[in-house]
Amino acid sequence: MPEQNNPQNIIMDINNLNLYYGSKQALKDVTLSMAKNKVTAFIGPSGCGKSTLLRCFNRMNDLIDNVRIEGSMRFEEEEINDHQMDIISLRRRIGMVFQQSNPFPKSIYENIVYGLRIAGINDKSVLDETVERSLKNAAIWDEVKDRLHDSALGLSGGQAQRICIARAIAVNPEIILMDEPCSALDPISTLKIEELIDELKQKYTIIIVTHNMQQAARVSDVTAFFYLGELIEAGQTSKIFTNPEKKQTEDYITGRFG
Repeated sequence: MPEQNNPQNIIMDINNLNLYYGSKQALKDVTLSMAKNKVTAFIGPSGCGKSTLLRCFNRMNDLIDNVRIEGSMRFEEEEINDHQMDIISLRRRIGMVFQQSNPFPKSIYENIVYGLRIAGINDKSVLDETVERSLKNAAIWDEVKDRLHDSALGLSGGQAQRICIARAIAVNPEIILMDEPCSALDPISTLKIEELIDELKQKYTIIIVTHNMQQAARVSDVTAFFYLGELIEAGQTSKIFTNPEKKQTEDYITGRFG
């Protein structure tokens, strides 16, 4: 367990998690804790289970047929896989930003207030304040403040991804999941997202899946390395990248395999 994760600071606690797609086991005995207001990066080769694990946290795997999950995942002491868990509430508290930016075919304004409207909030002053706050927090307010009622589909890739981040934070989540949020972006847009992640961790816990090890080294406090569905090693990012305990981790980071 990473050194700074004392029990009072843990927001997500995974114990002996196994996940199966039918008879195929995709995650094997994963045990990992994540701390509040930290950025945790999941790294590892394609197909190692990192995105599958990320989708466990807000029950996105429920949408896939024939998935079976064993073990425990506790979010703020609540068992995520409890059949009584309110999934809508869970996804409000654990937001998600996907690999491909996916703004809705609506105005920028309506993209941001979408979650609030679903929750029955239609007070214009509340919506206006949320739009401005969320867009400022996503570092895109100055770029779009004069075109809030234009379609979000007209934005560049980097702008669209920041709109998706603003949409995720509009409902005040506790955790933001990011599944390779920069993989489709150019270097300048990637830098903006990375700077944004550093600012957002003051208010949110962030868990990011990335295939870019330099990005993991730049943005995360904690790095977890996965291989073939197993968590090989997790710890302070600086230690994982400079002095890993497992040879497998070192081989991956130095490019000997993966």
